Amino acid sequence: MQSLQEKASEWSGVNQNDAFAIDQTNLYQKLGLQTFINLSTNFYNRVYDDEEEWFRSIFANSKKEDAIQNQYEFFVQRMGGPPLYSQRRGHPALIARHRPFPITHQAAERWLHHMEQALDNTTDIDSDSKIKMMNFFRHTAFFLVAGDELKNKKQSMACKHATSKPAAV
Repeated sequence: MQSLQEKASEWSGVNQNDAFAIDQTNLYQKLGLQTFINLSTNFYNRVYDDEEEWFRSIFANSKKEDAIQNQYEFFVQRMGGPPLYSQRRGHPALIARHRPFPITHQAAERWLHHMEQALDNTTDIDSDSKIKMMNFFRHTAFFLVAGDELKNKKQSMACKHATSKPAAV
């Protein structure tokens, strides 16, 4: 049975070493807080203006300002900066936090489309950092897809058991 990381590598086309090359350089020190704020703002402006209603609807119950803050704080923390996200929200627990959302292959690709554009339009990020970040984002997006599929399998399994066995009293 494949691990979620192995599935993420297979589906994303990014091996784990490339995905976690962000750990070889402190990108927070290199790029600074404002760059992560700019990246997340650029990204979410694109997401909330997306022409595809199905994709925009994934974010419909989130305020854009909150989404921006959650994302840049996570990025800062994950890429070598202070634990801003954990201090405010607790452990990132990416799969659990994304559980309410449909994280499909199509949604991951659309998310990555916007992130790649946001990276390209955030001028403070050098090309080497962009490559490292995009590899991390691509792998992580498909890690979440794998987690979503696991969640769906568990839900369907629970339904099968619920219909075939009487509930214990």
